[in-house]
Amino acid sequence: MNPKVAIIILNWNGWEDTVECLESVYQIEYPLYEVIVVDNGSKDGSIQKIKNYADGKTKVKSTFFKFSQENKPIYVKEYSKAELENSVPIKETITNPVSRKNLILIKNDNNYGFAEGNNIGIRFTLNNLNPDYILLLNNDTVVDPYFLNEMIKVAENDSHIGVLGPTVYEYKNPFEVQSAGAKIYWNKGEVVNLTSRESKYSDEPEDVDSVIGCALLAKTELFHKIGYLNKDYFAYLEESEWCVRAHKASYRIVYVPIGKIWHKGGATSNKITGFTLYHYTRNRFWFMKKHASKSQYVSCLIYFFGFRMWLVVGGIFYRQRTKEMLPSLISFFKGIRDGIMT
Repeated sequence: MNPKVAIIILNWNGWEDTVECLESVYQIEYPLYEVIVVDNGSKDGSIQKIKNYADGKTKVKSTFFKFSQENKPIYVKEYSKAELENSVPIKETITNPVSRKNLILIKNDNNYGFAEGNNIGIRFTLNNLNPDYILLLNNDTVVDPYFLNEMIKVAENDSHIGVLGPTVYEYKNPFEVQSAGAKIYWNKGEVVNLTSRESKYSDEPEDVDSVIGCALLAKTELFHKIGYLNKDYFAYLEESEWCVRAHKASYRIVYVPIGKIWHKGGATSNKITGFTLYHYTRNRFWFMKKHASKSQYVSCLIYFFGFRMWLVVGGIFYRQRTKEMLPSLISFFKGIRDGIMT
């Protein structure tokens, strides 16, 4: 008996990344999963491009796998956000008995951000698919065929494990580790991806403070117990904030070295000038105010205004072209203001 996994992939104006991700997902060895793509109000024709892929009309090129026509066509069922809110009897409309040949496509009318976009997919999944696990997977990732087998194996061995993440490698440099879990430095208010674990040559799972949001596997029971991602964050640090809540609820957060994926990184957020600077800065203060102790928060403020702020400002002047400097600086200082004042 294999636990059922629902894989939620969020797309926003990134259909080329999404179909590459989907093709890698439909080639995994794990036997029981459903795929849900949530489109966050794309304007680049993503919906039709994804359907063309499912019909086998779009041949996906990748250095990580060979495109297969054997898993096509994929049965696509579409829902608008309005239909879901109006309680359409979803279960009656999902007719393909082979879950690996299904693609559920949820069409949002706007861009609700990473947090709420995923929440929409999570709510749909909990209400209609009854999975044992939910995997949040970025659309700019490619997965190893056995990554899900390895993570489920670890999760099933310990009822206290609630959240798991694989080894995340750089897409352009496939042997460079981007994230092997994350550590929270509370006195600095920083969440840092760990990258040195590969030198240990160990396949043993390890407890971490958080896992990177591009591939977060969670037991379904957590969403019932601690709620969804914080939609106010929109993007950045929402997965770490959720992991902290899971840890406070006595669940383990575990990094699984032998599970492997490759991540492009920034494929969506880099499309918006100043987007990352604003949201990461604002959310950093929100995160600390909610979860840090008073002394940790004071230490974070001293570190930020005494060092980190000047480092970011210097980086903007050093790395960016003149016309990009002012918008970036404005975004950064707005993030500081909104993070502290709200």
